[in-house]
Amino acid sequence: MTADSITVPETDDGIRVSAVWHRYARRGDRATVRGRAYTVYLIALFVLIYLVPVVYTASTSPALIAVGSPAGAAPAAWAIAVTVCWGAQLAGRFWGPLVIQPFLLHVFTSTDIPPASYLGTIARRRLAYVSTAVLLSACTATYLTTDLYRELGLALQGLAAAAGLSALAAVAWLWGQVRAVPGNVLLASAAGAVALAVTVIGRVAPGGGGGLWLVAGVLAAGAAVIGRTAFRSIPAIDLARLARESARASQAQTYALTGTLHHALDLYRPEPRRYTSALIRTDGTLRGHLTQGAIRALRTPGRAAAAVVLLLAGGAVLTLGAAAQEGRPALVSWMAGSVCVYLGSGWVSETWRGLRDELTLPPLYGERWGGVLARTLAWPVLAVTAGTCAGSGLALTTPWWPLHGESAAGTLLLLAGSLVLVLAARFLREMKLDLPLELLMPIASPLGDLSGLRIVAWQFDGLVAVVAGIGLISAVPSAPGATALAVAIAAWYVWSGLRRTGWGHRGLLTRLSRT
Repeated sequence: MTADSITVPETDDGIRVSAVWHRYARRGDRATVRGRAYTVYLIALFVLIYLVPVVYTASTSPALIAVGSPAGAAPAAWAIAVTVCWGAQLAGRFWGPLVIQPFLLHVFTSTDIPPASYLGTIARRRLAYVSTAVLLSACTATYLTTDLYRELGLALQGLAAAAGLSALAAVAWLWGQVRAVPGNVLLASAAGAVALAVTVIGRVAPGGGGGLWLVAGVLAAGAAVIGRTAFRSIPAIDLARLARESARASQAQTYALTGTLHHALDLYRPEPRRYTSALIRTDGTLRGHLTQGAIRALRTPGRAAAAVVLLLAGGAVLTLGAAAQEGRPALVSWMAGSVCVYLGSGWVSETWRGLRDELTLPPLYGERWGGVLARTLAWPVLAVTAGTCAGSGLALTTPWWPLHGESAAGTLLLLAGSLVLVLAARFLREMKLDLPLELLMPIASPLGDLSGLRIVAWQFDGLVAVVAGIGLISAVPSAPGATALAVAIAAWYVWSGLRRTGWGHRGLLTRLSRT
Protein backbone atom coordinates (compact mmCIF):
# COMPACT_ATOMS: atom_id res chain seq x y z
CA MET A 1 0.00 0.00 0.00
CA THR A 2 1.36 3.43 -0.94
CA ALA A 3 0.41 6.39 1.12
CA ASP A 4 -0.75 8.51 -1.81
CA SER A 5 -3.15 5.78 -2.98
CA ILE A 6 -5.43 6.18 0.04
CA THR A 7 -8.64 7.99 -0.87
CA VAL A 8 -10.97 9.65 1.60
CA PRO A 9 -14.28 11.45 1.20
CA GLU A 10 -14.08 14.98 -0.13
CA THR A 11 -14.89 16.69 3.14
CA ASP A 12 -12.87 19.13 5.19
CA ASP A 13 -11.42 16.34 7.32
CA GLY A 14 -10.85 14.19 4.24
CA ILE A 15 -8.93 16.97 2.48
CA ARG A 16 -6.70 17.49 5.52
CA VAL A 17 -6.00 13.76 5.82
CA SER A 18 -5.20 13.58 2.09
CA ALA A 19 -2.76 16.46 2.46
CA VAL A 20 -0.91 14.68 5.26
CA TRP A 21 -0.66 11.46 3.26
CA HIS A 22 0.43 13.39 0.18
CA ARG A 23 3.31 15.00 2.06
CA TYR A 24 4.28 11.73 3.74
CA ALA A 25 4.35 9.89 0.41
CA ARG A 26 7.07 12.27 -0.81
CA ARG A 27 9.36 11.90 2.16
CA GLY A 28 13.07 11.40 1.63
CA ASP A 29 13.30 7.79 2.88
CA ARG A 30 10.37 6.45 0.87
CA ALA A 31 10.69 3.23 -1.12
CA THR A 32 12.49 3.62 -4.44
CA VAL A 33 11.70 2.06 -7.80
CA ARG A 34 14.83 -0.08 -7.54
CA GLY A 35 13.75 -1.36 -4.13
CA ARG A 36 10.33 -2.32 -5.42
CA ALA A 37 11.89 -4.01 -8.45
CA TYR A 38 14.14 -6.07 -6.17
CA THR A 39 11.10 -7.18 -4.16
CA VAL A 40 9.35 -8.24 -7.36
CA TYR A 41 12.50 -10.12 -8.37
CA LEU A 42 12.56 -12.03 -5.07
CA ILE A 43 8.88 -12.95 -5.41
CA ALA A 44 9.39 -14.14 -8.99
CA LEU A 45 12.42 -16.15 -7.90
CA PHE A 46 10.43 -17.81 -5.16
CA VAL A 47 7.58 -18.63 -7.52
CA LEU A 48 9.86 -20.15 -10.15
CA ILE A 49 12.06 -22.14 -7.78
CA TYR A 50 9.55 -23.35 -5.20
CA LEU A 51 5.92 -22.70 -6.06
CA VAL A 52 5.80 -23.85 -9.68
CA PRO A 53 7.47 -27.25 -9.04
CA VAL A 54 5.28 -27.85 -6.00
CA VAL A 55 2.09 -27.02 -7.90
CA TYR A 56 3.13 -29.22 -10.81
CA THR A 57 3.94 -32.11 -8.49
CA ALA A 58 0.62 -31.74 -6.68
CA SER A 59 -1.32 -31.70 -9.95
CA THR A 60 0.35 -34.86 -11.27
CA SER A 61 0.32 -36.97 -8.09
CA PRO A 62 -2.44 -38.37 -5.86
CA ALA A 63 -3.79 -35.98 -3.23
CA LEU A 64 -2.47 -36.27 0.32
CA ILE A 65 -6.00 -35.95 1.75
CA ALA A 66 -9.02 -37.37 -0.03
CA VAL A 67 -12.03 -35.16 0.67
CA GLY A 68 -14.62 -37.63 -0.55
CA SER A 69 -17.72 -35.48 -0.12
CA PRO A 70 -18.47 -31.90 1.02
CA ALA A 71 -20.25 -33.25 4.09
CA GLY A 72 -17.09 -35.07 5.15
CA ALA A 73 -14.96 -31.94 4.67
CA ALA A 74 -17.28 -29.67 6.67
CA PRO A 75 -15.96 -30.58 10.18
CA ALA A 76 -12.37 -29.92 9.10
CA ALA A 77 -13.48 -26.63 7.52
CA TRP A 78 -15.17 -25.57 10.76
CA ALA A 79 -12.07 -26.44 12.79
CA ILE A 80 -9.88 -24.42 10.43
CA ALA A 81 -12.30 -21.47 10.53
CA VAL A 82 -12.33 -21.37 14.34
CA THR A 83 -8.53 -21.63 14.48
CA VAL A 84 -8.12 -18.83 11.94
CA CYS A 85 -10.60 -16.64 13.83
CA TRP A 86 -8.78 -17.13 17.12
CA GLY A 87 -5.41 -16.56 15.49
CA ALA A 88 -6.59 -13.35 13.80
CA GLN A 89 -7.95 -12.04 17.09
CA LEU A 90 -4.67 -12.78 18.83
CA ALA A 91 -2.69 -11.10 16.06
CA GLY A 92 -4.91 -8.04 16.33
CA ARG A 93 -4.20 -7.73 20.04
CA PHE A 94 -0.49 -7.34 19.27
CA TRP A 95 -0.32 -5.88 15.76
CA GLY A 96 -3.66 -4.84 14.31
CA PRO A 97 -4.64 -3.13 11.05
CA LEU A 98 -4.78 0.32 12.68
CA VAL A 99 -1.08 0.34 13.55
CA ILE A 100 0.68 3.06 11.54
CA GLN A 101 3.95 4.94 11.79
CA PRO A 102 4.30 6.73 15.16
CA PHE A 103 5.08 10.05 13.48
CA LEU A 104 1.97 9.93 11.32
CA LEU A 105 -0.19 8.93 14.26
CA HIS A 106 1.23 11.82 16.29
CA VAL A 107 0.43 14.24 13.45
CA PHE A 108 -3.17 13.02 13.22
CA THR A 109 -3.81 12.92 16.97
CA SER A 110 -2.43 16.45 17.36
CA THR A 111 -5.36 17.79 15.32
CA ASP A 112 -9.11 17.86 15.85
CA ILE A 113 -9.70 15.31 13.08
CA PRO A 114 -11.83 12.40 14.37
CA PRO A 115 -10.08 8.98 14.39
CA ALA A 116 -12.61 7.49 11.98
CA SER A 117 -11.45 9.89 9.24
CA TYR A 118 -7.86 8.66 9.14
CA LEU A 119 -8.17 5.16 10.61
CA GLY A 120 -11.31 3.91 8.86
CA THR A 121 -9.91 4.05 5.33
CA ILE A 122 -6.62 2.48 6.41
CA ALA A 123 -8.52 -0.36 8.06
CA ARG A 124 -10.65 -1.02 4.96
CA ARG A 125 -7.66 -1.11 2.64
CA ARG A 126 -5.55 -3.34 4.88
CA LEU A 127 -8.45 -5.69 5.51
CA ALA A 128 -8.90 -6.01 1.75
CA TYR A 129 -5.22 -6.92 1.38
CA VAL A 130 -5.33 -9.44 4.22
CA SER A 131 -8.54 -10.99 2.93
CA THR A 132 -6.99 -11.44 -0.52
CA ALA A 133 -3.84 -12.98 0.96
CA VAL A 134 -5.86 -15.42 3.10
CA LEU A 135 -8.03 -16.36 0.11
CA LEU A 136 -5.01 -17.11 -2.07
CA SER A 137 -3.26 -19.01 0.72
CA ALA A 138 -6.34 -21.10 1.52
CA CYS A 139 -6.95 -21.96 -2.12
CA THR A 140 -3.28 -22.85 -2.68
CA ALA A 141 -3.08 -25.02 0.45
CA THR A 142 -6.31 -26.78 -0.45
CA TYR A 143 -5.12 -27.44 -4.00
CA LEU A 144 -1.76 -28.81 -2.82
CA THR A 145 -3.07 -31.10 -0.08
CA THR A 146 -6.57 -32.23 -1.12
CA ASP A 147 -8.53 -33.31 -4.17
CA LEU A 148 -11.24 -30.71 -3.60
CA TYR A 149 -10.49 -28.87 -6.84
CA ARG A 150 -10.50 -31.96 -9.05
CA GLU A 151 -14.26 -31.67 -9.66
CA LEU A 152 -16.17 -28.53 -10.60
CA GLY A 153 -18.92 -28.88 -8.01
CA LEU A 154 -16.49 -29.44 -5.15
CA ALA A 155 -14.25 -26.66 -6.44
CA LEU A 156 -17.08 -24.11 -6.32
CA GLN A 157 -17.94 -25.09 -2.75
CA GLY A 158 -14.28 -24.93 -1.78
CA LEU A 159 -13.89 -21.46 -3.29
CA ALA A 160 -17.00 -20.24 -1.47
CA ALA A 161 -15.75 -21.62 1.85
CA ALA A 162 -12.31 -20.05 1.27
CA ALA A 163 -13.93 -16.68 0.50
CA GLY A 164 -15.96 -16.82 3.72
CA LEU A 165 -12.84 -17.80 5.66
CA SER A 166 -10.86 -14.88 4.24
CA ALA A 167 -13.59 -12.40 5.12
CA LEU A 168 -13.87 -13.75 8.67
CA ALA A 169 -10.10 -13.65 9.18
CA ALA A 170 -9.88 -10.00 8.10
CA VAL A 171 -12.68 -8.68 10.31
CA ALA A 172 -11.56 -10.81 13.27
CA TRP A 173 -8.14 -9.20 12.91
CA LEU A 174 -9.72 -5.76 13.29
CA TRP A 175 -11.99 -6.96 16.08
CA GLY A 176 -9.00 -8.17 18.09
CA GLN A 177 -7.53 -4.67 18.10
CA VAL A 178 -10.55 -2.42 18.60
CA ARG A 179 -12.39 -4.51 21.20
CA ALA A 180 -11.35 -5.09 24.79
CA VAL A 181 -10.52 -8.47 26.32
CA PRO A 182 -14.16 -9.32 27.28
CA GLY A 183 -15.29 -8.66 23.71
CA ASN A 184 -12.56 -10.89 22.32
CA VAL A 185 -13.40 -13.67 24.76
CA LEU A 186 -17.05 -13.38 23.73
CA LEU A 187 -16.23 -13.66 20.03
CA ALA A 188 -13.87 -16.60 20.59
CA SER A 189 -16.49 -18.45 22.63
CA ALA A 190 -19.24 -17.70 20.12
CA ALA A 191 -17.09 -18.91 17.21
CA GLY A 192 -16.35 -22.20 18.95
CA ALA A 193 -19.97 -22.71 19.98
CA VAL A 194 -21.35 -22.00 16.50
CA ALA A 195 -18.82 -24.30 14.86
CA LEU A 196 -19.61 -27.11 17.31
CA ALA A 197 -23.37 -26.68 16.97
CA VAL A 198 -23.38 -26.57 13.17
CA THR A 199 -21.04 -29.58 13.01
CA VAL A 200 -23.36 -31.61 15.24
CA ILE A 201 -26.40 -30.57 13.23
CA GLY A 202 -24.63 -31.47 10.00
CA ARG A 203 -23.87 -34.93 11.38
CA VAL A 204 -27.49 -35.73 12.14
CA ALA A 205 -29.12 -33.84 9.26
CA PRO A 206 -29.79 -35.70 6.00
CA GLY A 207 -27.32 -34.92 3.24
CA GLY A 208 -24.73 -33.50 5.63
CA GLY A 209 -26.66 -30.31 6.42
CA GLY A 210 -25.45 -28.34 3.42
CA GLY A 211 -21.77 -29.24 3.49
CA LEU A 212 -19.33 -26.50 2.48
CA TRP A 213 -22.15 -24.24 1.22
CA LEU A 214 -23.37 -23.97 4.81
CA VAL A 215 -19.82 -23.24 5.97
CA ALA A 216 -19.47 -20.45 3.42
CA GLY A 217 -22.85 -18.93 4.29
CA VAL A 218 -22.32 -18.91 8.03
CA LEU A 219 -18.79 -17.50 7.69
CA ALA A 220 -19.96 -14.74 5.34
CA ALA A 221 -22.87 -13.79 7.62
CA GLY A 222 -20.62 -13.81 10.67
CA ALA A 223 -18.01 -11.68 8.90
CA ALA A 224 -20.67 -9.10 7.99
CA VAL A 225 -21.94 -8.81 11.58
CA ILE A 226 -18.47 -8.76 13.15
CA GLY A 227 -17.14 -6.29 10.59
CA ARG A 228 -20.01 -3.86 11.10
CA THR A 229 -19.55 -3.87 14.85
CA ALA A 230 -15.76 -3.60 14.61
CA PHE A 231 -15.86 -0.56 12.29
CA ARG A 232 -18.33 1.14 14.63
CA SER A 233 -15.79 0.71 17.43
CA ILE A 234 -13.00 2.57 15.61
CA PRO A 235 -14.05 6.10 16.79
CA ALA A 236 -13.87 4.92 20.42
CA ILE A 237 -10.41 3.36 20.17
CA ASP A 238 -7.87 4.22 22.87
CA LEU A 239 -5.40 6.44 21.02
CA ALA A 240 -2.83 6.23 23.81
CA ARG A 241 -2.75 2.44 23.55
CA LEU A 242 -2.63 2.70 19.76
CA ALA A 243 0.39 5.01 20.07
CA ARG A 244 2.17 2.47 22.27
CA GLU A 245 1.35 -0.34 19.85
CA SER A 246 2.60 1.73 16.90
CA ALA A 247 5.86 2.60 18.64
CA ARG A 248 6.47 -1.04 19.58
CA ALA A 249 5.63 -2.20 16.05
CA SER A 250 8.03 0.34 14.56
CA GLN A 251 10.83 -0.83 16.83
CA ALA A 252 10.06 -4.48 16.09
CA GLN A 253 10.09 -3.77 12.36
CA THR A 254 13.51 -2.16 12.71
CA TYR A 255 14.82 -5.21 14.54
CA ALA A 256 13.38 -7.56 11.93
CA LEU A 257 14.84 -5.63 9.00
CA THR A 258 18.29 -5.56 10.62
CA GLY A 259 18.34 -9.33 11.09
CA THR A 260 17.50 -9.67 14.79
CA LEU A 261 14.03 -11.15 14.67
CA HIS A 262 14.40 -12.66 18.15
CA HIS A 263 14.79 -9.17 19.60
CA ALA A 264 11.61 -8.13 17.79
CA LEU A 265 9.74 -11.06 19.34
CA ASP A 266 11.09 -10.15 22.77
CA LEU A 267 9.22 -6.84 22.53
CA TYR A 268 5.91 -8.72 22.52
CA ARG A 269 6.58 -10.84 25.58
CA PRO A 270 3.97 -10.13 28.27
CA GLU A 271 5.19 -8.29 31.32
CA PRO A 272 5.12 -10.33 34.58
CA ARG A 273 2.54 -9.20 37.11
CA ARG A 274 1.65 -10.08 40.69
CA TYR A 275 3.21 -12.72 42.94
CA THR A 276 6.47 -10.77 43.22
CA SER A 277 6.66 -11.20 46.99
CA ALA A 278 5.97 -14.93 46.64
CA LEU A 279 9.50 -15.44 45.32
CA ILE A 280 10.93 -14.72 48.79
CA ARG A 281 10.39 -16.71 51.96
CA THR A 282 9.34 -15.12 55.21
CA ASP A 283 12.94 -15.19 56.44
CA GLY A 284 14.10 -13.13 53.45
CA THR A 285 15.76 -15.92 51.46
CA LEU A 286 14.85 -16.91 47.92
CA ARG A 287 12.76 -19.99 47.36
CA GLY A 288 14.03 -23.09 45.59
CA HIS A 289 14.75 -23.23 41.87
CA LEU A 290 11.61 -25.18 40.99
CA THR A 291 9.36 -23.01 43.14
CA GLN A 292 10.78 -19.84 41.62
CA GLY A 293 10.21 -21.19 38.13
CA ALA A 294 6.60 -22.12 38.88
CA ILE A 295 5.88 -18.71 40.41
CA ARG A 296 7.45 -16.89 37.47
CA ALA A 297 5.30 -18.95 35.11
CA LEU A 298 2.18 -17.94 37.03
CA ARG A 299 3.19 -14.29 36.68
CA THR A 300 2.49 -14.59 32.93
CA PRO A 301 -0.67 -16.72 32.96
CA GLY A 302 -1.43 -16.32 29.26
CA ARG A 303 1.93 -17.69 28.15
CA ALA A 304 1.79 -20.42 30.79
CA ALA A 305 -1.65 -21.58 29.63
CA ALA A 306 -0.51 -21.61 26.00
CA ALA A 307 2.59 -23.57 27.00
CA VAL A 308 0.50 -26.19 28.80
CA VAL A 309 -1.74 -26.65 25.76
CA LEU A 310 1.23 -26.89 23.39
CA LEU A 311 3.11 -29.36 25.58
CA LEU A 312 0.09 -31.63 26.01
CA ALA A 313 -0.79 -31.52 22.32
CA GLY A 314 2.84 -31.86 21.28
CA GLY A 315 3.40 -34.86 23.53
CA ALA A 316 0.29 -36.60 22.20
CA VAL A 317 1.00 -35.92 18.51
CA LEU A 318 4.68 -36.76 18.90
CA THR A 319 3.86 -40.07 20.54
CA LEU A 320 1.27 -41.02 17.96
CA GLY A 321 3.73 -40.22 15.19
CA ALA A 322 6.51 -42.25 16.79
CA ALA A 323 4.17 -45.20 17.37
CA ALA A 324 2.63 -45.19 13.89
CA GLN A 325 3.20 -47.97 11.40
CA GLU A 326 4.37 -50.59 13.90
CA GLY A 327 7.08 -48.50 15.49
CA ARG A 328 8.24 -46.73 12.33
CA PRO A 329 7.50 -43.02 12.86
CA ALA A 330 5.02 -41.09 10.81
CA LEU A 331 7.34 -38.22 9.93
CA VAL A 332 4.80 -35.43 9.59
CA SER A 333 3.10 -36.15 12.91
CA TRP A 334 6.45 -36.62 14.61
CA MET A 335 7.73 -33.24 13.37
CA ALA A 336 4.47 -31.45 14.20
CA GLY A 337 4.53 -32.76 17.77
CA SER A 338 8.19 -31.82 18.18
CA VAL A 339 7.52 -28.28 16.94
CA CYS A 340 4.64 -27.93 19.46
CA VAL A 341 6.91 -29.07 22.29
CA TYR A 342 9.60 -26.66 21.06
CA LEU A 343 7.20 -23.71 21.16
CA GLY A 344 5.82 -24.70 24.56
CA SER A 345 9.32 -25.07 26.00
CA GLY A 346 9.99 -21.40 25.32
CA TRP A 347 6.66 -20.16 26.70
CA VAL A 348 6.75 -22.15 29.91
CA SER A 349 9.60 -20.14 31.41
CA GLU A 350 11.46 -16.86 31.11
CA THR A 351 14.69 -18.22 32.61
CA TRP A 352 16.09 -19.08 29.17
CA ARG A 353 16.89 -15.41 28.60
CA GLY A 354 18.27 -15.14 32.14
CA LEU A 355 20.71 -17.93 31.35
CA ARG A 356 21.79 -16.18 28.15
CA ASP A 357 22.40 -12.95 30.03
CA GLU A 358 24.41 -14.67 32.76
CA LEU A 359 26.58 -16.42 30.20
CA THR A 360 27.21 -13.36 28.03
CA LEU A 361 27.32 -10.45 30.48
CA PRO A 362 30.24 -9.96 32.86
CA PRO A 363 29.57 -11.22 36.41
CA LEU A 364 29.16 -8.61 39.13
CA TYR A 365 30.19 -10.62 42.18
CA GLY A 366 32.60 -13.22 40.84
CA GLU A 367 31.97 -16.36 38.82
CA ARG A 368 29.84 -19.17 40.19
CA TRP A 369 29.35 -21.30 37.10
CA GLY A 370 28.16 -24.43 38.86
CA GLY A 371 24.78 -23.06 39.94
CA VAL A 372 23.83 -21.16 36.79
CA LEU A 373 22.50 -24.10 34.82
CA ALA A 374 20.71 -25.62 37.81
CA ARG A 375 19.10 -22.32 38.76
CA THR A 376 17.87 -21.44 35.27
CA LEU A 377 17.16 -24.80 33.65
CA ALA A 378 15.67 -26.82 36.51
CA TRP A 379 12.14 -25.54 36.05
CA PRO A 380 11.88 -25.47 32.22
CA VAL A 381 13.37 -28.95 31.85
CA LEU A 382 11.05 -30.39 34.50
CA ALA A 383 7.96 -28.57 33.18
CA VAL A 384 8.60 -29.56 29.56
CA THR A 385 9.28 -33.17 30.52
CA ALA A 386 6.17 -33.39 32.70
CA GLY A 387 3.90 -31.73 30.12
CA THR A 388 5.16 -33.84 27.25
CA CYS A 389 4.91 -37.06 29.26
CA ALA A 390 1.35 -36.15 30.29
CA GLY A 391 0.37 -35.65 26.66
CA SER A 392 2.13 -38.87 25.75
CA GLY A 393 0.22 -40.72 28.46
CA LEU A 394 -3.06 -39.41 27.10
CA ALA A 395 -2.13 -40.65 23.64
CA LEU A 396 -1.01 -44.07 24.82
CA THR A 397 -4.24 -44.68 26.73
CA THR A 398 -6.46 -44.12 23.69
CA PRO A 399 -8.00 -47.25 22.18
CA TRP A 400 -6.76 -46.31 18.68
CA TRP A 401 -3.08 -46.83 19.51
CA PRO A 402 -2.69 -49.82 21.85
CA LEU A 403 1.00 -50.50 22.50
CA HIS A 404 2.51 -53.53 24.18
CA GLY A 405 5.94 -54.98 24.74
CA GLU A 406 8.66 -54.00 22.29
CA SER A 407 6.44 -51.50 20.50
CA ALA A 408 5.86 -49.53 23.71
CA ALA A 409 9.54 -49.65 24.66
CA GLY A 410 10.62 -48.39 21.24
CA THR A 411 8.06 -45.60 21.33
CA LEU A 412 9.23 -44.46 24.75
CA LEU A 413 12.85 -44.45 23.58
CA LEU A 414 11.96 -42.33 20.56
CA LEU A 415 9.95 -40.00 22.77
CA ALA A 416 12.88 -39.53 25.16
CA GLY A 417 15.33 -38.89 22.34
CA SER A 418 12.99 -36.40 20.67
CA LEU A 419 12.45 -34.56 23.96
CA VAL A 420 16.20 -34.23 24.56
CA LEU A 421 16.70 -32.96 21.00
CA VAL A 422 13.91 -30.39 21.31
CA LEU A 423 15.27 -29.03 24.59
CA ALA A 424 18.73 -28.72 23.04
CA ALA A 425 17.26 -26.88 20.04
CA ARG A 426 15.52 -24.46 22.41
CA PHE A 427 18.82 -23.91 24.22
CA LEU A 428 20.51 -23.23 20.87
CA ARG A 429 17.87 -20.69 19.94
CA GLU A 430 17.87 -18.84 23.25
CA MET A 431 21.67 -18.43 23.23
CA LYS A 432 21.42 -16.47 19.97
CA LEU A 433 22.90 -12.97 19.96
CA ASP A 434 23.13 -10.45 17.12
CA LEU A 435 23.27 -11.43 13.46
CA PRO A 436 26.82 -12.57 12.50
CA LEU A 437 28.27 -10.32 9.82
CA GLU A 438 29.65 -13.25 7.83
CA LEU A 439 26.08 -14.29 7.01
CA LEU A 440 25.70 -11.10 4.98
CA MET A 441 28.36 -12.21 2.50
CA PRO A 442 26.79 -12.84 -0.93
CA ILE A 443 26.41 -16.36 -2.30
CA ALA A 444 26.70 -16.23 -6.08
CA SER A 445 24.62 -18.72 -8.06
CA PRO A 446 22.95 -18.90 -11.48
CA LEU A 447 19.70 -17.94 -9.74
CA GLY A 448 21.13 -14.84 -8.09
CA ASP A 449 22.26 -14.06 -4.57
CA LEU A 450 21.08 -16.81 -2.19
CA SER A 451 22.49 -15.34 1.01
CA GLY A 452 18.95 -14.46 2.05
CA LEU A 453 18.18 -18.16 2.51
CA ARG A 454 21.04 -18.44 4.99
CA ILE A 455 19.78 -15.43 6.92
CA VAL A 456 16.26 -16.86 7.05
CA ALA A 457 17.67 -20.16 8.34
CA TRP A 458 19.56 -18.26 11.06
CA GLN A 459 16.44 -16.33 12.05
CA PHE A 460 14.48 -19.55 12.57
CA ASP A 461 17.42 -21.73 13.61
CA GLY A 462 15.49 -23.36 16.45
CA LEU A 463 12.74 -24.64 14.18
CA VAL A 464 15.31 -25.64 11.56
CA ALA A 465 17.26 -27.55 14.22
CA VAL A 466 14.12 -29.41 15.36
CA VAL A 467 12.94 -30.33 11.85
CA ALA A 468 16.43 -31.32 10.66
CA GLY A 469 17.13 -33.35 13.79
CA ILE A 470 13.83 -35.24 13.63
CA GLY A 471 14.39 -35.89 9.93
CA LEU A 472 17.80 -37.42 10.65
CA ILE A 473 16.76 -39.66 13.52
CA SER A 474 13.67 -40.83 11.65
CA ALA A 475 15.96 -42.36 9.02
CA VAL A 476 17.46 -44.74 11.62
CA PRO A 477 15.57 -48.05 11.52
CA SER A 478 16.00 -49.05 15.19
CA ALA A 479 14.68 -47.12 18.17
CA PRO A 480 17.89 -47.42 20.29
CA GLY A 481 19.99 -46.19 17.37
CA ALA A 482 17.64 -43.29 16.73
CA THR A 483 17.71 -42.32 20.41
CA ALA A 484 21.51 -42.44 20.51
CA LEU A 485 21.69 -40.25 17.40
CA ALA A 486 19.21 -37.80 18.95
CA VAL A 487 21.38 -37.51 22.08
CA ALA A 488 24.47 -36.91 19.95
CA ILE A 489 22.71 -34.20 17.91
CA ALA A 490 21.42 -32.61 21.13
CA ALA A 491 24.94 -32.50 22.55
CA TRP A 492 26.13 -30.76 19.41
CA TYR A 493 23.29 -28.22 19.69
CA VAL A 494 24.18 -27.48 23.31
CA TRP A 495 27.85 -27.05 22.46
CA SER A 496 26.96 -24.73 19.57
CA GLY A 497 24.77 -22.69 21.92
CA LEU A 498 27.60 -22.34 24.42
CA ARG A 499 29.95 -21.21 21.67
CA ARG A 500 27.44 -18.51 20.69
CA THR A 501 27.85 -17.00 24.14
CA GLY A 502 31.65 -17.05 23.86
CA TRP A 503 32.05 -20.28 25.78
CA GLY A 504 34.51 -22.17 23.62
CA HIS A 505 36.54 -24.99 25.06
CA ARG A 506 39.10 -22.56 26.50
CA GLY A 507 36.49 -20.37 28.13
CA LEU A 508 34.70 -23.37 29.56
CA LEU A 509 37.86 -24.82 31.10
CA THR A 510 38.82 -21.40 32.48
CA ARG A 511 35.45 -20.92 34.19
CA LEU A 512 35.43 -24.44 35.57
CA SER A 513 38.89 -23.94 37.04
CA ARG A 514 37.67 -20.80 38.84
CA THR A 515 34.59 -22.48 40.32
